[in-house]
Amino acid sequence: MALSRVCWARAALWGSAVTPGSFVTRRLQLGRSVLAWGAPRYLFPRQLLIQHFWTPKQQIDFLDIYHALRKQSHSEIISYLERVIPLISDAGLQWHLSEMCTKIQRGIHPAIHDILALRKCFCNHPLGMNQLQALHMKALSRAMLLTPYLPPPLLRHRLKTRTTVIHHLDRALAKLGVAQLTAQEVKSACYLRGLNSTHIAEDRCRTWLGEWLQISCTLKEAELSLLLHNVVLLSTNYLGTRR
Repeated sequence: MALSRVCWARAALWGSAVTPGSFVTRRLQLGRSVLAWGAPRYLFPRQLLIQHFWTPKQQIDFLDIYHALRKQSHSEIISYLERVIPLISDAGLQWHLSEMCTKIQRGIHPAIHDILALRKCFCNHPLGMNQLQALHMKALSRAMLLTPYLPPPLLRHRLKTRTTVIHHLDRALAKLGVAQLTAQEVKSACYLRGLNSTHIAEDRCRTWLGEWLQISCTLKEAELSLLLHNVVLLSTNYLGTRR
């Protein structure tokens, strides 16, 4: 399948600097498990039973309910971004972030260059990965489909790990090409990255995933907090997501 080639490509990109041991293998298999059925495997310990006994409509309804819970965190995250604007030292970055929050609250889907203009905001205090506050990390965890019920150090570690894994997969996927993925793989890849793709046409999912990859593959490791927040920034107002 297409994503298995992504995993091999990722290993090739890492080269000899990283030996793909059991930890790396498990992380890369996350992509394959995500594309096997709807939402990520780690969400559903009884996934095989659900897939076997539930009708396709029941599975979609379940994903809709889960995504509705996930979206509750979006407004919390945008509100937090607005609150920390005065703490950003660069006046230009303050303006860009304020404009971004205003656009999202007005229902506007931000452009790629608007998001990338914020990359320096997410390197240091207050939005750098190591400076995020506990309540904000809980909201981000819900947006990333991770449990928020952990101590702050563990929340930070899981968010950093999950974002790094997605970043690696993004680079490999960009090298492979979105066109190589099946329709179900594209929808599931979008779902993992924050978009409720169950009711969005395949071509729109491919367009959104292409936008995500353009942003992700531009970012450096120190800027991965922006990729984490992109789960909200890029998905909240995308066409077809409002039901």
